[in-house]
Amino acid sequence: MATYAVGDIQGCFAPLEKLLTQIHFDANKDILWCAGDLVNRGPASLEALRFFKSLGPQHKMVLGNHDLHLIAVCYGVRTPHESDTLQSILEAPDRDDLIDWLCQQPLLVSDDQLGFAMSHAGLAPSWTLAKAKSIANEVEAALQGNLRESFLNNMYGNQPDIWRDELSGMDRLRCAVNYFTRMRFCYADGRLDLAYKGTIANKPADLTPWFDVPERANAQLKIVYGHWAALDGKTNTKNIYPLDTGCVWGNCLTAMRLEDEAKFSVKC
Repeated sequence: MATYAVGDIQGCFAPLEKLLTQIHFDANKDILWCAGDLVNRGPASLEALRFFKSLGPQHKMVLGNHDLHLIAVCYGVRTPHESDTLQSILEAPDRDDLIDWLCQQPLLVSDDQLGFAMSHAGLAPSWTLAKAKSIANEVEAALQGNLRESFLNNMYGNQPDIWRDELSGMDRLRCAVNYFTRMRFCYADGRLDLAYKGTIANKPADLTPWFDVPERANAQLKIVYGHWAALDGKTNTKNIYPLDTGCVWGNCLTAMRLEDEAKFSVKC
């Protein structure tokens, strides 16, 4: 048995099938983790969503910003973007079942034995794994329960831009979602910058990749994540494993076997 984590699929189902064939993935023995953004921008979001739902609960995915966008569109909270490729899901006969299943997915998964945690964009620099789990549970409870529509209606926005334990209500949930699904760069105090999306080499001097913020509380935890295709799967930071290698942009889809950290890729 092996556990494989795969980066952002974004509706690129054919490369996913090719990658799973390459690693001889057996859904009855192996475990598949998806780092979020299962859907959107690629040509086969419906097929990717149906496939992952069919795998069963032992396989894990975390919600990414594109997955949350799909849910918000289905609930009429957001209008589709011109670049979206979600229409096949919106018109599918099993749409409601698929969206309800997606709403049940977590923002964070971890395996204590393997020593890995996974979220779509990473973990806030001030969060230990225990705190991150607790905060993720709060957001998941809102998305899965009676507060779903209220949560979706208040999910978008860039403020608050720094985590504080005293945050409450929708401000608390919005801030958590931004760290889990949108984060790339922070200031030295852990405050989010959600505007700059360029390369690390060309970043403003006062910004730092979230994983290089000084005295990061989760620095000893192995973290796999997606969201940041510009990294091309590489950092120089210990215990940090970016897996979004830009499949939807014509680059590669990448998986990593967590037991030995071996990586496998297919061209998209």
